[in-house]
Amino acid sequence: MSDYSKRRAALLYHAKPKPGKIAVVPTKKYATQRDLSLAYSPGVAEPCLEIAKDIDNVYKYTAKGNLVAVITNGTAVLGLGDIGPQASKPVMEGKALLFKIFADIDVFDIEIDTKNIDEFINTVKNIAPTFGGINLEDIKAPESFEIERRLVEELNIPVMHDDQHGTAIISSAALLNALELAGKSISDIKLVVSGAGSAALACANLYVLLGVKPENVVMFDKDGVLSSARTDLSDLQKRYASATPGTTLKDAMVGADVFLGLSAGNLLTPEMLLSMAADPIVFAMANPVPEIDYDLAVATREDIIMATGRSDNPNQVNNVLGFPYIFRGALDVRATKINEAMKMAAVRALAALAKEPVPEQVNIAYGETKLNFGRDYIIPKPFDPRLIAKVAPAVARAAMESGVATHPITDWQRYEDELLERLGSDNKMVRLLMNRAKMDPKRIVFAEADHLDVLKAAQIVYEEKIGHPILLGNKEVILELKSEIGFDADVPIYDPKTKEEDVRRLRYADIYWKSRQRRGIQLLDAQKWMRERNYFAAMMVNEGDADALVTGYSRSYPSVIKPMMQLIDKAPGISLIATANMMMTNRGPMFLSDTAINPNPSADDLAKIALMTARTVRMFGMEPVIAMISFSNFGSSAHGSAAKVREAVAYLHNYYPDLIIDGEIQTDFALNSEMLEKKFPFSKLAGKKVNTLIFPNLESANITYKLLKELYDVDSVGPIILGMDKPVHIFQLGASVEEMVNMAAVAVVDAQEKEKRKKR
Repeated sequence: MSDYSKRRAALLYHAKPKPGKIAVVPTKKYATQRDLSLAYSPGVAEPCLEIAKDIDNVYKYTAKGNLVAVITNGTAVLGLGDIGPQASKPVMEGKALLFKIFADIDVFDIEIDTKNIDEFINTVKNIAPTFGGINLEDIKAPESFEIERRLVEELNIPVMHDDQHGTAIISSAALLNALELAGKSISDIKLVVSGAGSAALACANLYVLLGVKPENVVMFDKDGVLSSARTDLSDLQKRYASATPGTTLKDAMVGADVFLGLSAGNLLTPEMLLSMAADPIVFAMANPVPEIDYDLAVATREDIIMATGRSDNPNQVNNVLGFPYIFRGALDVRATKINEAMKMAAVRALAALAKEPVPEQVNIAYGETKLNFGRDYIIPKPFDPRLIAKVAPAVARAAMESGVATHPITDWQRYEDELLERLGSDNKMVRLLMNRAKMDPKRIVFAEADHLDVLKAAQIVYEEKIGHPILLGNKEVILELKSEIGFDADVPIYDPKTKEEDVRRLRYADIYWKSRQRRGIQLLDAQKWMRERNYFAAMMVNEGDADALVTGYSRSYPSVIKPMMQLIDKAPGISLIATANMMMTNRGPMFLSDTAINPNPSADDLAKIALMTARTVRMFGMEPVIAMISFSNFGSSAHGSAAKVREAVAYLHNYYPDLIIDGEIQTDFALNSEMLEKKFPFSKLAGKKVNTLIFPNLESANITYKLLKELYDVDSVGPIILGMDKPVHIFQLGASVEEMVNMAAVAVVDAQEKEKRKKR
């Protein structure tokens, strides 16, 4: 991806469709005059008076308890330095987004235009009543230490400077596990630190709390080793100024057990690494270039245990593993501060989670057969859905035990269930999908690449390393559009109508004719069809010249599915093709079938659709919980539509007893677990959270998914074709660029799965 393309994409992302990354959304009804009179005057007076009587009622009647301020003065923005408060606002909005998607915490970002410590502190103190917690961000050291210390002392809500403590907490968890694997005692290790800023000092301080001896720490800044001979050190740095003056990094690395890098890229040489003790632990966390390249380090020392800040290496030290869940736990017990006990609880919870069996969803997301605790897995992955239910409760418990919680939790199981429910509203599944595709990108044919939006989708797929695009269409148009959008990568372009493709086109026609000549196909027909891009694309996939294809942007679904079904066989053992849409709802991903192909499936068809959909749900790392939808509940109607659903369920119960499926059932009962358990306690769905709906006909499924998409702005991935022998996926007419990118990722994952099955 060129620098121009990166810059353009970043600017467009932040500017369109409307500026910024966050917005305020009402949480109460406001449709009627009654609603408005309750929301504002005169009804609003009642909660105001209750809060005036008892200040704690502010948590009962307002959003304070779930509201965090992300506050900066823009003096130390990651990778950019002192760019000022307004220029730092995109970063603060990004932090707000992370709080929301990982822990369902609402955020106001606040940029303060002062470098004066007292002015900054007074500003924060004066606005603090608005918030349940304060996350300080991107404030330069040493001022950041003083600001945090005073605000922690003077406010009665949680305050944390994440730049300092986030990295410290995550890397401390990694350190505990790395030392366990290396068989070393923390009190005996020699630690070398490259960097002496706020993050490095916070890490060293927390490591000391864990048991590292300060006299065993050798720390360097840009001016050299910290020693007592230096007069330019802050009081916090002086704690680690015990080294001999003139000591070099090369000297210090001899016999070192642990290297912590929070400085600059490529400072650590292979020679220095070779001089370390056995089983060296290297945390090279400079971004974007680590102090030593990961591949170089592991090639230099087979016994190394290494972590970086990069997502493309094992053991990523990512602050998102910490701050959302630390604040979540602190807010939920209304803690008056985030103390050392709470930070230590987060450390130990993260370390412990890395030793637990990893959910299949996480294995799938990271392209692993099975992640296991070991040198390449010493800290959890950022997409692990268990983080919120492990770290937040640990922090909340520590707050209660250390006496800073003002609203203790009594029912921990209920609390954990509530935490998991909070994750239902995000689109984490799309992030998992993209991450999995990137682990093993495939060649994807974009059959309509001479349309601007299709080409934009192909560009994103290429630049994000989701797949390797192959572009079909008018070559001149494609080249002109590529130039227009800055897509300068050299990717294959084919136009099936040109003489340039005569040899390939005739070869495809001959292969197809020979396979279908006894089914009424003439050679001339096959040759004519191969001039059409969808036929040509399908044969590319059939013949192994591509791994998957996506099409359908400019044509109706029936006209596009026809050539696919003519040229591509059904998967072994499959007699029916169907489709499913994955909807990103506020209760988590929901799979809906069949949304595009079978108008009026029989009972037998419905059973097959349910089984294929279940297989697809598992492909995404989820266990299917399936409701077979109807207008009736468990025999309440003798109508044929309800009867066929009932018949399909009976078949599946008999032959697939381990599949969690039931019906016929109305949609509201399927989705409302309390109603279902109360009215139909005998159902296999009782006490379960349904994530898959099988509809009795095409119109009900198609109408439902499009209503959800348009009325409630629910993201949709699909229709995902089920039952084809090759990875072929069709967009809805006029799909957005984002939808096409998502479908391309689905196609890549589908190709990965089909490749695995053929190897078995």
